[in-house]
Amino acid sequence: MFRCMVNKKEYVVEKDQKLIRFLRDELKLKSVKDGCSQGACGTCTVLVDGKAVKACIPMMSKMDGKEILTVEGIPEKEKEVFVYAFGEAGAVQCGFCIPGMVICAKGLLDVNLNPTRKEIAFALKNNICRCTGYKKIMDAVELAARLFREGKRIPKENGQWKVGERVHRLDVREKVLGTGEYTDDIEMEGMLFASAVRSEYARAKVLSVDGSK
Repeated sequence: MFRCMVNKKEYVVEKDQKLIRFLRDELKLKSVKDGCSQGACGTCTVLVDGKAVKACIPMMSKMDGKEILTVEGIPEKEKEVFVYAFGEAGAVQCGFCIPGMVICAKGLLDVNLNPTRKEIAFALKNNICRCTGYKKIMDAVELAARLFREGKRIPKENGQWKVGERVHRLDVREKVLGTGEYTDDIEMEGMLFASAVRSEYARAKVLSVDGSK
């Protein structure tokens, strides 16, 4: 039996399983994306006692007495800063990696509100982005740091856009906060799981299928 705090709430866990499975399957915290299950991509990054950790690696037995934070647990004012910063910098495309990036950014900014570009790059070094590219994501973290330092009100869009004007993506909020549903996030009652079976022969004709299993 293990005890841990997740987003300021205490949980008693009996099953020893991967942290990512507990967060996604039992607590339904879908900001913790499952990109590779092998600790390679960083999409499942969470903060454990303030440090960035890939949730697909540690077992729950290692989380005993630990405090875990996902994007869902970030204070609302901080969420608004990250949403604005990533939208303003154009740092979101497919968005699958972004919650992990946000967690790493928070881990950095919680201890250093005036990071250099090199320090930002180091904080994000274990997170893979396949489409946006890292410059804009680093720009977003740099902007978030400045907004936190200055404490100014976040500018609000008025929705009165003009042709040729630069605007934020309409889906930036759901992608930054991890609330947007990707295929792996969808759950329905009675849902079945399937996998493709590939033929061992490139040009063979399928004459029969044994469905007994």
